[in-house]
Amino acid sequence: MPHPLARRAALAGGAVALALAVAPAAASADRASLSRGPGPRPGPAILYRAPAVAPQLTNAGIWRAAPILVSGASAYRRGEFLYQDFLYDDHGAHTGTRDRGDPRKGGDLFSPPNGTYTYPTASAYAGNAADLVEVRIRPLRGETAFRVTLNTMIDPSRVGIALALGSSSAPRPFPHGANVTAPAARFVTVHGTTGEVADATSGAVLARAGVRVDRRRRQVEIRVPHAAWDPGRGRERVAAATGLWDRAADHWLIPGAAATPTQPGGASGLARPAAFFNVAFRFHEPTQKTSDVEALTSAAWWRDKAQGAALARGDLAPFGVTVDFGKLARGVTDDRGIPRTGAMNRILASHSETEQGVDYAPARVCLAAKVCLGELRGRLQPYTLYVPRRRPRSGRYGLTLLLHSLTANYNQFTATRNLGDFGERAPGSLVVTPSGRGPDGFYRDAAAADTFEVWADVAARYRLDPSLAAIAGYSMGGFGTFRLGAQFPDLFARAQPTVGTTGFDLGGGPKPKIPQLASLRWVPVLMWNGRYDELVPPAGFQPVAAELRRLGYRYELDVFDRLTTSLPLPTPNHLQLAVNDVWRPAAAFLGAARVVVNPPRVTFAANPQLDAPRLGLVADHAYWISGVRVGNRAQLGMVDVRSGGFGRGDARVSPVRRGSRSLRGGVLGPRPFVSERRTWGPLPRARRRDALVIDLKNVRALTIDVRRARVSCRARVTVRTSVPIRVRLAGCRGTVRTFGRR
Repeated sequence: MPHPLARRAALAGGAVALALAVAPAAASADRASLSRGPGPRPGPAILYRAPAVAPQLTNAGIWRAAPILVSGASAYRRGEFLYQDFLYDDHGAHTGTRDRGDPRKGGDLFSPPNGTYTYPTASAYAGNAADLVEVRIRPLRGETAFRVTLNTMIDPSRVGIALALGSSSAPRPFPHGANVTAPAARFVTVHGTTGEVADATSGAVLARAGVRVDRRRRQVEIRVPHAAWDPGRGRERVAAATGLWDRAADHWLIPGAAATPTQPGGASGLARPAAFFNVAFRFHEPTQKTSDVEALTSAAWWRDKAQGAALARGDLAPFGVTVDFGKLARGVTDDRGIPRTGAMNRILASHSETEQGVDYAPARVCLAAKVCLGELRGRLQPYTLYVPRRRPRSGRYGLTLLLHSLTANYNQFTATRNLGDFGERAPGSLVVTPSGRGPDGFYRDAAAADTFEVWADVAARYRLDPSLAAIAGYSMGGFGTFRLGAQFPDLFARAQPTVGTTGFDLGGGPKPKIPQLASLRWVPVLMWNGRYDELVPPAGFQPVAAELRRLGYRYELDVFDRLTTSLPLPTPNHLQLAVNDVWRPAAAFLGAARVVVNPPRVTFAANPQLDAPRLGLVADHAYWISGVRVGNRAQLGMVDVRSGGFGRGDARVSPVRRGSRSLRGGVLGPRPFVSERRTWGPLPRARRRDALVIDLKNVRALTIDVRRARVSCRARVTVRTSVPIRVRLAGCRGTVRTFGRR
């Protein structure tokens, strides 16, 4: 698989303290959406941090309404009309030919932008300067106020904002050389702190628009006097777009074929390139199926396909909204424009922003970098959420992490049956695909932090049952399933990696790293792999299954046969299950399985090299053990603790059962596979004993929560260790025992 592009350096986190906070969590959410039990909480600390505050999502002055945070949606709230745009979709027109200097090429095979525009390479543009986040409208006495929020704002004088107000019998050209038309009675053009209102027919300037720039919030407030345009209490059409401004020539900056420090690129083949990079009020942007041929020629992964086509024509007629100013005058609240179920793109306020904008520099590949920051550097991050049609009877949803592939993005599954099959399974699960800060994070550092921040965001807005959590993913997402599942096993009931493995090297081949699989004692795994997979062949997944088999864990490995297809796919066997798009058996495996909270035996492999303390990512605990400190940090620390307090022994392990079947009902017809699986019988009863038996390798400190382990402070502790160890019994004042090597 092509190695994507990536980033460098260390993450500088921290929330921005602002007087006005982001939208409150949904009224239906509560603290019980995340685990609240005694002892160590499952998962990393970042999962439990208070919500972050993003300046772009805060209000000041006349603006009061909470943001929507669902992209491609609109609402009337407290006398304001709100539209929420998609993030990082500022790609301009689709020409079919990408800028030869576009640093994303080769690293975004399954997440290429539809638009081909590229920003000037000067740092002031940050590769994202015209990215719309939100547009708001509020009527005032004597004028109409608009507020445009940008994702990135380093130098507002380099960015232009265009509004088309009212309608006309024929499209009119935007002024100042925009090379775009739209139905309009008036055009408003803003750059920096300068704004004008012009008649759309004659081009005459009718008035100056008041402009206020809030650089901290990255917001531009525009006030259009009623003397130039008065919507009254009627229904009026509004359109909006953003681009770059040529300060020297005082008109729109038009892209050329290739970007330079001062000139945007990516407009090869267009006689009159449109000036706009991003357009508002796009309520019907298509989604993308992996099986569509256009996935390789005119993709919609960033929900920018309709935008790219319209800008290539220079026609904004498809993108306007009719605003009911009577509703605004009455202060009506109407959220019917916000989807409640199905797949949607949501916006996360992250705790981290290493820099504004994006960084696609090819010299910093996450796969190779010591610290991965990801391509999407800003505080706002997108993710996909699927909400099932039926609400669970208990009122609490399960949650399934569905992690995307290498070179893909958070919309990889948006148009697939994967979301529905996983989400609609009983009793109902929210399915979440984080962006991982870009296509190549391999779910470590910033990519892992993003995953758990998204989980926390969902938990703040929906009522979750934390015992109904599962993890799954495709390719790199399958790798992430193993990685995050083994780091934080007490978060998950089951794991379902597809065409994944447990390790990868820079040569592009699988290199399984086996020992951390020991952490999955209480997390059954369903592996889907391909015998003729070009990227993860049997050498990548068979050793993983062999280790699960050796450990006596519950697993199933289904190995699919060769795919013969005329589809123009670069890796047809690696992608066959994605294209086939049948997930019901995988959904049945995940089912309604519940997380084991307090098992009688805890096995945990600690790998401090994967920790990122600055991001709240430390995997030093699982179930009722915590504070695991390894001796040699270059090696894994292995913990295996049995508690006699449960009165249970190890389950009887079934023989490995083998067979062959077919996966039916998909795009590619029946997909034959061979299967091997191992299960457990019930945990047998045993005599209860106030005792702990601890086996350790390369561990120098360990804490045990005696209440959850069901032993007393006087429990007999037997330790076998490779290095001297300090064992602390949490809940027992001053009880720390030191054991030497045995």
